[in-house]
Amino acid sequence: MDEKLTYASSGVDIEAGTEAVDRIRPLVRKTFRPGVLGDVGGFGGLFAPDFAGMTEPVLVSSTDGVGTKLKVAFMMDRHDTVGIDLVAMCANDVVVQGAEPLFFLDYIGTGRLMPGVVEQIVRGISEGCIDAGCALIGGEMAEMPTFYADGEYDLAGFVVGIVDRSRIIDGNGIRAGNRLIGLPSKGLHSNGFSLVRKLFFDRLGLSVGDRVDGLEANLGQEILRPTRIYVRPVLEILKRHEILGMAHITGGGLTDNVPRMLPDGLGARIDLDAWTRQPIFDVIERLGNIDENEMLRTFNCGIGMVLAVDRDKADGILETLEGTDEKGFVIGEVIAREPGGPDVSFSR
Repeated sequence: MDEKLTYASSGVDIEAGTEAVDRIRPLVRKTFRPGVLGDVGGFGGLFAPDFAGMTEPVLVSSTDGVGTKLKVAFMMDRHDTVGIDLVAMCANDVVVQGAEPLFFLDYIGTGRLMPGVVEQIVRGISEGCIDAGCALIGGEMAEMPTFYADGEYDLAGFVVGIVDRSRIIDGNGIRAGNRLIGLPSKGLHSNGFSLVRKLFFDRLGLSVGDRVDGLEANLGQEILRPTRIYVRPVLEILKRHEILGMAHITGGGLTDNVPRMLPDGLGARIDLDAWTRQPIFDVIERLGNIDENEMLRTFNCGIGMVLAVDRDKADGILETLEGTDEKGFVIGEVIAREPGGPDVSFSR
């Protein structure tokens, strides 16, 4: 007689799922903020937003992943930073519209559920949510045998924020002559990793433990640095100053993301000497023999967020940043774009 089939014999370990939930429960609870209803383990996350002081509250949502940066996490067998990336890629996208992130949900898909790995991932997500000020109120762990390579997983994140309609930042007020303020990145963040992996691991044959001239840490540690979360400094600025537009510098770099906040007929002029980019970008450009224009449209090149502000308010915003131990640089200005001209021009 054929052996009786069970879910476990087909590759799904329900007990591992239960263990994973037990491990992450305290990490999730650390993120709770006013508005959270219920506890971990419900069928849906409950959140009661506070509309006090708002005349017309608007919900702002975003979803994203971590991309092929996960491959580096697999190679390093380190999983406590990619959760920060996951939160950052979503939370930064809603704060550019002036929204305060309220709550976050995650999705983890894997071929074989490993409770210890899940705990590391959610530890990073929890840290990211605390930094962004949002609550982790729900998620999904999907075990799908044979669907993923052994030891690998994928991540997706979802955030909902809130902003009063009159305070939505949409770039419509941007004018020629406005200053562009750049907030520094921590490094590569979560973009361009297909090129990064091709260069270091395929072409150069390096491993994550190798040291590369010009980098302080080993290769894996350098490129696994998590994405910076800009929620707190941006919201602090908005308490005291007006921001006319913002761009989160992700895939497409400065070249493609800055124009996303500009009204028709306007462009940007950026001074590449206005900030010092992290060494990882110089190493990639040198070892890969990569053209500067390609660098600028692939990576953030040291600037993770760009703010468009009135010329007369730029100094006050920089002072506010200094008061919160944050850095900022005037990296350029908004200009009238010539017909057929580039959306962004760079100079040194």
